[in-house]
Amino acid sequence: MHIVQATEIHLQDVARLFDLYRQFYGCEPDLPKATTFMGERIRNNESTVFIAVEGDCAQGFVQLYPSFCSVDAVSIYILYDLYVDTAARNSGAGARLMNRAEQFAREQGAARIDLLTGHSNKAGQHLYEKLGYKRANEDFHAYSLAL
Repeated sequence: MHIVQATEIHLQDVARLFDLYRQFYGCEPDLPKATTFMGERIRNNESTVFIAVEGDCAQGFVQLYPSFCSVDAVSIYILYDLYVDTAARNSGAGARLMNRAEQFAREQGAARIDLLTGHSNKAGQHLYEKLGYKRANEDFHAYSLAL
């Protein structure tokens, strides 16, 4: 298995995995929407996507968005998406994708990687903690405003 940075050449594989990721979170299958969304992110350099490839099969992906922390006055990355196809789970793909994301963020001079995960995502929490991620200050609450 190797980890590669996704380009437009990988769009069909990335879109397939992204569609499965969205379905995991309860969205209806929509491959055209997944393809458009991921294609725009990659073409416009709005995110960085890495995929885990075994042979000719893309098995998982991680997506990072560049951002900033005003309080610390540093650049950071938001790790928004991590998904490993069902057949490739427990293969180490998730850890390898996370490690590559960390390496990339360090290379870019980022101060940290932030992520959110659901309270019920015990497998994700276990992986993140195993890789050294710490729970952030629990004095803050997450809010969102739908527009």
